[in-house]
Amino acid sequence: MNALILVSPLLFGCQTSMHSVPNVVDLPTSFTQSGDSVLPEQWWIAFEDPGLSAAIEMALQDNFDLRSAWDRLAQAQAIARSEGADLTPSVDATGGIGRSYTKNSTTDSYDGSYSLGLSMSYELDVWGRVRSVRDAAVLEAQASEQDLHAAAITLSASVASVWYQLGEQLEQIRLIQQQDDSNRKVLELLTLQFNQGQILVADVLRQQQLVEQTAGELTLAERDATITRHQLAVLLGRSPKDDLGLPDPELASLGPLPATGLPSELLQRRPDLLSAEKAIMAADRDLATAIADQYPRVSLSASIETGGTQIRDIFDDWMANLAANLTQPLIDGGRREAEVDRNEAVVSEAMNEYGTAILTAVQEVEDSLAEESHQQRYHSSLQQQLETAGQVYERTRDSYLNGQLNYISVLDALISLQSLQREELSSRRSLLEARIELCRALAGSWELPQPKPFAMETTPEDDARPQFE
Repeated sequence: MNALILVSPLLFGCQTSMHSVPNVVDLPTSFTQSGDSVLPEQWWIAFEDPGLSAAIEMALQDNFDLRSAWDRLAQAQAIARSEGADLTPSVDATGGIGRSYTKNSTTDSYDGSYSLGLSMSYELDVWGRVRSVRDAAVLEAQASEQDLHAAAITLSASVASVWYQLGEQLEQIRLIQQQDDSNRKVLELLTLQFNQGQILVADVLRQQQLVEQTAGELTLAERDATITRHQLAVLLGRSPKDDLGLPDPELASLGPLPATGLPSELLQRRPDLLSAEKAIMAADRDLATAIADQYPRVSLSASIETGGTQIRDIFDDWMANLAANLTQPLIDGGRREAEVDRNEAVVSEAMNEYGTAILTAVQEVEDSLAEESHQQRYHSSLQQQLETAGQVYERTRDSYLNGQLNYISVLDALISLQSLQREELSSRRSLLEARIELCRALAGSWELPQPKPFAMETTPEDDARPQFE
């Protein structure tokens, strides 16, 4: 026992000390690109789109998945408070009232008894086991808080993506309607020429097919926009049929590239990486708990009781008890040692997951930068193609009117022009999508509005049931 007392300070210091998370990944010194503008905490403000801002603020307040993340945080915080309760003594009060009745051949008698008592128990945290349990729960709650912020970033990016997807679809509808009007006018002109015997019926039929094709594409575009509206409504915590009270989205102009900062700064900014770091620290505290569980537990208990046959007598006689208990595990079939080994593996697994999360975060930034850079070049090419296609169509049409070309050449030029017009719209949206992904990859946390938690409502059937207090 003396040897155990001598070594206990060393064990106490070793098993309760908080370890820092080591560097598991060698990060690059910089990203391949960086802009000069500062990305706001609420990153969507950089798009200068009031409709988008209103939609995201609505989602942050009412989205059910985010509300669930708030509830998970509340659960984790409650568990942390519960686990920390063992650091303070536990005190219970007891009381009792009894009454006995005795009947014999001569008399009837009634006897009463009354009692009060207090009991206290407390574990001396010699090896830091109780504190490690509390610390692990606190760290898990902190990880849940970071998970909440990561969910908010993902939600805001999803709303922005759907918002501009709907914006593109609405512009596609307007563009297809314009193309349909133009195609129908050409059909009227060709029909007139056919009636005058100037062209063959095949030219009229080809144009008529293009008109029908455009009408079908308009129907599909309207279908897609309707479905995307439903998707946006659900993200905002609304029914698909609800009027969101928001303006129709439009494709925003792409602002300057934000400053990406250093890769190492992601470790202090991104909530998912902060959560992974907290998970490692919580696993390390669980390991400390498993190690401390191999050593003796020292607990104190105390109680005081009083009683009597009359209420006025219960404070006349007292009985007090004070005890100290030592529990030392002797034979457990290797269970505690196996639990230590398991927790060591959990710590290692958490560190591997942390390394993967860091590399994924850097990859997301680099992927977004590459996507936007290449999409910019592709969009410039599309704009040049569109300008050239317009010139080709005009000259082909003029040559056809002069009798130098057949109508198939005009039709091919028209289809090519209209296809490029639609592709240019999709390219603009892809540019915005790449910027949204970059902002999501760089974003940190901001202050979130906490919604009021839901609670069960009392029904008439509940009111009719007996109530116990």
